[in-house]
Amino acid sequence: MPELTYVEALNEALHEEMARDEKVFLMGEDVAFDYFGVCSGLADRFGRDRVRDTPICELGFTGAGVGAAMAGFRPIVDLRFMDFTTYALDPIVNQAAKLRYMLGGQLSVPMVARIPSGAGLQYGATHGQSLEAWFMQVPGLKVLYPSCATDAKGLLKAAVRDDNPVMFIEHRLLYAQKAKQPVPEGDHTTPIGVADVKRAGADATIVGVGYQMGHCLEAAEALAEEGIQCEVIDPRSLSPLDVETITASVRKTSRCVIVEEGHLRSGVGAEISAAIQEAVFEYLDAPIGRVAALMAPIPVQTKLEKFVLPSTEKVIAAVRKTLGVSA
Repeated sequence: MPELTYVEALNEALHEEMARDEKVFLMGEDVAFDYFGVCSGLADRFGRDRVRDTPICELGFTGAGVGAAMAGFRPIVDLRFMDFTTYALDPIVNQAAKLRYMLGGQLSVPMVARIPSGAGLQYGATHGQSLEAWFMQVPGLKVLYPSCATDAKGLLKAAVRDDNPVMFIEHRLLYAQKAKQPVPEGDHTTPIGVADVKRAGADATIVGVGYQMGHCLEAAEALAEEGIQCEVIDPRSLSPLDVETITASVRKTSRCVIVEEGHLRSGVGAEISAAIQEAVFEYLDAPIGRVAALMAPIPVQTKLEKFVLPSTEKVIAAVRKTLGVSA
């Protein structure tokens, strides 16, 4: 099985899907020359009709993507920063998410919005947010957040083929990772709505969202040296959410910590926590722990940014707390 970086996996998925289906096209700001590298080579291979640089107007080109999807195309809209979804909320939330329902299934809106997300690069309060919980609340939208190269390729291919609008979130710090992971060759897709158990354990369950999966796995490794075996679960799909896999783990471990980069209040962790207590409350031996960004705008200054965001150390502390174990 070949090994790819996160960026290489996304790039391979785009090449394969555009070659497979001529109705797939990409548009956004600077996608023909993508400094992140995800869109590398697409303009040269498929031409500017299918790799379209747009004006700096997220509202306009996202709306055009909705229209193209309604007309039978499969647009991939590159929104460049999670924060810029705020300019495009009307076509995403009021049109793409609802038109299939409002028109009684007469048409679908198979649009993928690719959304680079997250902090850690000192981009500040307006360019480093994690707003995925917003879109989990919208009926009609699917929300995917791959944490590794293997899932990045498989989920992106699945998203392009889905007949519903998909918010596809990619953390920018994962773009910078040079480590490679096995990625299946051929026409491989990862099923939407199915979580993945990244590490088995029996003492506590850690659910990690997106980039935070790295911190969760590091924490599990460190805790294993203390004799604490954590099961680490990657939801991969936030909507639909695989509650069954998560609750099956909690039945086994009786303790759970949820880790996300979005803000703590009303976040992804709040929804997962509620789903756990509704389904398996009687199995819990301790309150569910949550690790998330503090309720403050994301700072630019390096030490302040680190203070606000989750970390491996914060995950370890949360697991120890739910187990009643001191450092």
